[in-house]
Amino acid sequence: MHDNTYLIILACAVVTYMTRIGGHMILSRFGSPHYRVEAALEAVPTAVLTALVAPSLLNQGPAEALSIVIAGVVALRGSLMISVATGLISLVALRFVLG
Repeated sequence: MHDNTYLIILACAVVTYMTRIGGHMILSRFGSPHYRVEAALEAVPTAVLTALVAPSLLNQGPAEALSIVIAGVVALRGSLMISVATGLISLVALRFVLG
């Protein structure tokens, strides 16, 4: 790899770290956040996951669509990690069964 590649990777790592720690630093200045801010921040992982998964629901095959529906149903009752794991396991199984 070229020397520039290492610099780009390092710069991306630094920027990513700064954006992550920057949010914590800003929120820590205000004490405990308002309950609505907390609720919004807790919804971010689910919103990001939805934005990543939604195109697959519309553009991929039936195995992907069914596994997204299964993961969504599990997410109504369980944690995010359990729903992601269930979605991945069902995707592998459905791809094996449906082809």
